[in-house]
Amino acid sequence: MLKGRSPQGNNPDSALLAALLAGENFWPSDPASLHELGLNEPFIEGLICRLLRSAGNQTGRKIASAVCIPFRMIEGLMERLKSKRMVLHCGSASLNDYIFGLTDEGRRRAETSHSECAYTGPAPIPLNDYVISVEAQAICDQPIRREELDDAFFNVSMSEELFDMIGPAVNSASGLFLYGAPGNGKSTIARCLTQCFGQEIWIPYAIIEGQEIIILFDPAYHEIIEQPHEGLPFDRRWVRVRRPTVIVGGELTLDSLEIRHDPASNISEAPLQMKSNCGCLLIDDFGRQRVSPEQLLNRWIVPLENKYDYLTLPNGKKIQVPFQQLIIFSTNLDPADLVDEAFLRRIPYRIEVTDPQEVEMHRLFQIASDNLGCAYNLESIEHLLENYYREQDRPMRRCHPRDLLLQLRNFCMYRGIPFEMHPDHFDHIAQSFFARVRTRPLNASL
Repeated sequence: MLKGRSPQGNNPDSALLAALLAGENFWPSDPASLHELGLNEPFIEGLICRLLRSAGNQTGRKIASAVCIPFRMIEGLMERLKSKRMVLHCGSASLNDYIFGLTDEGRRRAETSHSECAYTGPAPIPLNDYVISVEAQAICDQPIRREELDDAFFNVSMSEELFDMIGPAVNSASGLFLYGAPGNGKSTIARCLTQCFGQEIWIPYAIIEGQEIIILFDPAYHEIIEQPHEGLPFDRRWVRVRRPTVIVGGELTLDSLEIRHDPASNISEAPLQMKSNCGCLLIDDFGRQRVSPEQLLNRWIVPLENKYDYLTLPNGKKIQVPFQQLIIFSTNLDPADLVDEAFLRRIPYRIEVTDPQEVEMHRLFQIASDNLGCAYNLESIEHLLENYYREQDRPMRRCHPRDLLLQLRNFCMYRGIPFEMHPDHFDHIAQSFFARVRTRPLNASL
């Protein structure tokens, strides 16, 4: 493992010191020169010109902040652009700075650059640097113990047997099937498992390979964390996020597993498995996607085995990228009915999430009542279990306590009464909660 290594590799001592001080496996050290950025000067000049074209006149410090390159480097770049008659001083700014704008020549350069690529965000990271970061932060290098599993599931009720099956499966880093009836917390388990491996990682906003830019950061999956070590400098092209939990359901297609390219802007977007690196990728409701299990098997059989994936850039070049995440296939069906033996061999752990027993239902109601601010009442829960579960031989689901209490809260709010458990209240909401829905043919008369 490349512990604490600078992605550029030019200043490993400072990167190692920063990593040790911060308690990190990886630290993106602050680049000391343009060479350490891993980008050539014409590319950065084009990025700055495109920024000024889209955002208008900017101070040097605002430009540095937008492209995430240290101001000390931007100063020299702007002076060289000025000497090339690409930019001019439009005014003075504080702290020995200037307001810069494009000249006519600079606008022509910006238009040409924009036609080639419209990207104007943080300067990208070379692909090799991204690979190093994933190797250093991969979950397979961080085995978990029972205590860490307890901490991750502190607010979730699970049986001891389920704990003891999940722990070894997670440490295998080879993925697992979670199967069982809907509503028993398979998605919740996936989110909690991600927390077992340390809360935060570093990812780049964007990656570059050749002239192709791939946007990796996605606010839908990557939650930014405030930098906790303000005194330690770092490369601002990287962002600190919670380990991602990417959940995809029936909308999954083969296209979403490939680099998606926008020909209008000439910008690409990373596929789902790249966005989930160093975290968890949950294929929810597996077997009901637009892509068949067989197609997914053919696409992922090599990545699941070798922990790397091959992706095709818009120019046709193939690149090798890490495939380093915990993959969880969640399904209501028996895995053996969905995929063949070759797939099952690569997902060796198959864990059934069974229905809770009555003791656990009481515990789930206690957790839900604490979270929602409702006092737990044993008599009311026993009334509910006796009349709507035992008598009717209804299966229990882990989602029922939370969902029932949410309906109870809405009922009490409507009636203008205190939010509290009472047998009569549960009788009211049970009429709709446990109602059987009958469907009618589409051509049936109304």
